[in-house]
Amino acid sequence: MMLTQADHARVTAAVTEAEATTDGEIVTVVAGQSDAYHDVALHWAVLGMLLALALLATWPGLVETLHAIVADPWSEAPTARAALTTALIAAAVAFLLFRLLFALGPLRLALTPHATKARRVRRQAMTLFRTAAEQRTRASTGVLLYLSLAEHRAEIIADAAIHSKVSPDVWGDAMAALIVAVRDGRPGDGMADAVSRIGMVLAEHFPRSHDDTNELPDRLIIL
Repeated sequence: MMLTQADHARVTAAVTEAEATTDGEIVTVVAGQSDAYHDVALHWAVLGMLLALALLATWPGLVETLHAIVADPWSEAPTARAALTTALIAAAVAFLLFRLLFALGPLRLALTPHATKARRVRRQAMTLFRTAAEQRTRASTGVLLYLSLAEHRAEIIADAAIHSKVSPDVWGDAMAALIVAVRDGRPGDGMADAVSRIGMVLAEHFPRSHDDTNELPDRLIIL
């Protein structure tokens, strides 16, 4: 899901229009993905390894079958040492196969728990907020609108002055408009719509002062 030049222009124009009525400053960021989730792949690989051991424990005959592949199939049943070695090799192979399978990014993302994706998106948004918006304005009136495309998740994080007057649930309409548009394949429209709604909230609580200046860039930032 890519944003076009027209999307960039639409979001930038929405930010400029929204900030015309408020002292608030809106920073818009779109990321392709918030995290690589390599640790999730590792967890699945470990689970696959344990599953292999569980199968061998449930059906011990599998050990003899696997052992016969590398040993003389007409020999006696494997010794305890040979059986444990076979189980260890089977577990290692299972781990490597799962690890290789989850090298595929789309599969890794699809099998990442929703709660994990939500935490990672929130963490990345907070990092960007501290870098790009937090206390970067004269009156601490910066807002970050962050969209992570792969996860279909977004975050709105407000600076101290805004947070003290506006409860997080007030951003619900903006978030809903953005997510619906993203699911419809219209991320540019969603970002622009969300910016307009954020601007209305800011204008209500922080109307524009006569000496207000544009302190943060209006352009859409792509990561």
